[in-house]
Amino acid sequence: MPGRCLAYCFMLSASEFSSPVTLALLGSTGSIGTQALDVLRAQPGRFRVAVLTAQRQWQLLVAQAREFRPAAVVIGDESLRGAVQAALHDLPQIEVLAGAQALAEVVTRPEINIVLTALVGYAGLLPTVAAIQAGKDIALANKETLVVAGQLITALVKQHGVRLLPVDSEHSAIFQCLVGEAHNPIEKIILTASGGPFRGRSALELETVTKAQALKHPNWDMGAKITIDSASLMNKGLEVIEAKWLFGLRDEQIDVVVHPQSIIHSLVQFQDGSLKAQLGLPDMKLPIQYALAYPQRLPNQFPRFSFLDYPNLSFEAPDYEAFPNLELAFGAMRRGGNAPCILNAANEIAVAAFLREQLGFRQMSDLVAGCLAQVSYLAQPLLDDLVATDAETRRYASESIKNYELKIKN
Repeated sequence: MPGRCLAYCFMLSASEFSSPVTLALLGSTGSIGTQALDVLRAQPGRFRVAVLTAQRQWQLLVAQAREFRPAAVVIGDESLRGAVQAALHDLPQIEVLAGAQALAEVVTRPEINIVLTALVGYAGLLPTVAAIQAGKDIALANKETLVVAGQLITALVKQHGVRLLPVDSEHSAIFQCLVGEAHNPIEKIILTASGGPFRGRSALELETVTKAQALKHPNWDMGAKITIDSASLMNKGLEVIEAKWLFGLRDEQIDVVVHPQSIIHSLVQFQDGSLKAQLGLPDMKLPIQYALAYPQRLPNQFPRFSFLDYPNLSFEAPDYEAFPNLELAFGAMRRGGNAPCILNAANEIAVAAFLREQLGFRQMSDLVAGCLAQVSYLAQPLLDDLVATDAETRRYASESIKNYELKIKN
């Protein structure tokens, strides 16, 4: 059970937390990143920030740097480096870097203990690989890294003896349920899904939903990309593939159930039929803190769950006809190779086009399916192959969108 080793082989004793844990926070201006900084504020003295990064939100990055005083900041958009340098000119001890290469380099610095990867999408892959190769523990909030390169990443984790700690609420729930169960075989895991804002709508009704409607998630406050993925159930599909690699599961051991209240974050069923579930309010701060402090459970002032506030918890099967992304993800997982990489890249282009109102909600699934059918398939891809697959898929998807727009105009 290779994935179980990721959860159990690298336990730390409480005494190892006597000095602050030094971390690099990749994607500090996004939803996960800002909540992670809230966690750090609530735990003074336990953590030290060595690196903060952002893609374009340079003003927020500067404000964070002034508060946390990291050794370095990285702005992904190289054209904004001058603005960041000017804004931090009075703090010369903070090194200002820019670009993807700097992002992959900065995570390897010797003072860093753990890298929290909160980047959105494929952008998280290469810096995560670099961090693992440098022997850094990974708190993984970037599910796309394992979707695109799960076999490669899990092999690197073993090779370099680092910990891969899940931050996604569903995978954190499974991780927590497995503590103390190292020798008990898993029968299956059950990932819960809220169903998003369009739960219960038919395929026909989904043809006309708008961007504004899709961005209104009923339970979670997230960035635009993951919110759209949640509305289309692609997020759950990506989590299915992530779970396979995190926990060393066979395809048939993973199930999804819709749970609209988002209180039970996921469940594990063992070979005797027993089920363990992790419950809590829909708040990402708890799984972030659990990953950063593992194996300790740190006291906090987060709101507490009460059954009296949620007297009814309900469950239902996903609607695969109305939300085909979930089946596309299961299919890509079963096919293996570079198929999940194609799925992810196509979806990133589709979501961006939907947010620009170039594609309809249901057309996102059509675009992903078209890419899976047309982009070159490789059964045993290496890292360079996955980089090439990502680029090829983005080209094909972008051309498909242009052709679609031309048809509309004509």
